[in-house]
Amino acid sequence: MGAAALVLAFSALILTASNASAEPVDFGKGGGKTETGGSNKDGIYAAARIQYSGSVAKGGDTGNVTSSDINWTPPPCWYAPYLGAKDFKKEMSKHIEGQLNTPGMGGTAGSALGETKRHYEDGYGWSGSPGYKDYNVENDGKGMFWAGVENPDEPDPLKRSSCTDLPFWVENGEAPPPEHEEAIKPEMLAALAYQHMELPDTKVTLAPEANTKVNLPTWAWLDKAVFDEVEATAALNVPGFNIQATTTARPVSLKLEPGTKDAETYPASGECVINADKSIGEPYAKGKADQTPPCGLKYLRSSGDGTYKLQATITWEIDWTGTGGAGGDLPNGTFGNEQAVTVQEVQAVNR
Repeated sequence: MGAAALVLAFSALILTASNASAEPVDFGKGGGKTETGGSNKDGIYAAARIQYSGSVAKGGDTGNVTSSDINWTPPPCWYAPYLGAKDFKKEMSKHIEGQLNTPGMGGTAGSALGETKRHYEDGYGWSGSPGYKDYNVENDGKGMFWAGVENPDEPDPLKRSSCTDLPFWVENGEAPPPEHEEAIKPEMLAALAYQHMELPDTKVTLAPEANTKVNLPTWAWLDKAVFDEVEATAALNVPGFNIQATTTARPVSLKLEPGTKDAETYPASGECVINADKSIGEPYAKGKADQTPPCGLKYLRSSGDGTYKLQATITWEIDWTGTGGAGGDLPNGTFGNEQAVTVQEVQAVNR
C-alpha cells in the first residue's frame, strides 16, 4: 500500500476528529488564543494552540493590517505537537477501529486503514516514515506525536486542509524531520502574528479641522506621540517544545486620498514621508496661510450638502525576530481611516 493511500485514510480520520477546544483531542483548529497542555497518569498531552499577545485583535480574530504584497499569505496549515504516545494511542486507535467497523468500509479505503493501523501498532513503515511499535508508548513522556493543524482564518478550504501527513513522532528538544516542511517554526509564527496584528486607529490632525474652504490649503500631520511602532507576538508552548516570534510594525509614510478628483495633494503623490523626529507633516501655525503645507491637500470644489471622505492610509514597515535568533522582513502593511471633510464655497484665508 502506498503512502498516498495512507494519507487518504488519515484524511478520513481527521474529518471525524473532535473539534472541542477544551479537550486535547483536536486535530484541527490552530487559531485559538490559548493552549491546553499538561500531564496526567496517561502521559504528556497538549492541544497545540497558539497564544497571541501584544497589539492583536480581540477574541483571536484577524487584525486590520493589509499586506502590500498581494501574493503573500500566512500559512494555511502547519504541523504542531498533538499528543503524547499514550493519549495518541487512545485517540488514534479509537478512530481507526471506528472507521474499520463502519458498514461498507472496504476496498482501497479499508486496506489503507488497515495499513495505517499496522504503521502505528506493528512498526510498518516506508522511506521517510518509520513505523511504530504499540504507538511508541514505551517513549511516552519523551516526545510528542505531531499532526496537521488548520489555520481557521484561511478562506480556501483546500489549502486549509492540505497538511495531511500522518502524525509523526518528535523527541523532546529535537527538530521535526525535514521532510515535514510545514512543521511549525518561528517564521510561521511571525506570519501568524502579522495576520492577527491590530494597528492603532490613528486620526490625522487637519487644519482647518473638519470644515475647510475651496482653494484653501488644508494642513495634515501626525504627532510622534501617537504614531509609534507596534508589536504582536505569537507563541507555541507545549511540553518539550517552546517557540515564539514577535512581529514589529514601524510607521513610515502617510498617504492622503481626498475622496474626490476635484482636489490636489501635497506632495503631488499624496504620500507624506516620516520626519526625522518620527512625526509626519507639520502642524499649522498662524502666519502660514500663504505657505504650501509639506503634507496636506486642497479641495477645488464644494462638497455641497454632503462631505468628502478623506482616506488617510499609513504604511508600516514590518519585520520579526524569534526563537534562536531568527528574524527577517515581512511585506509592508497598510491601514487606513476615513474622515469626513466639509468643503464650503466661501473664499477665505486661514490666519
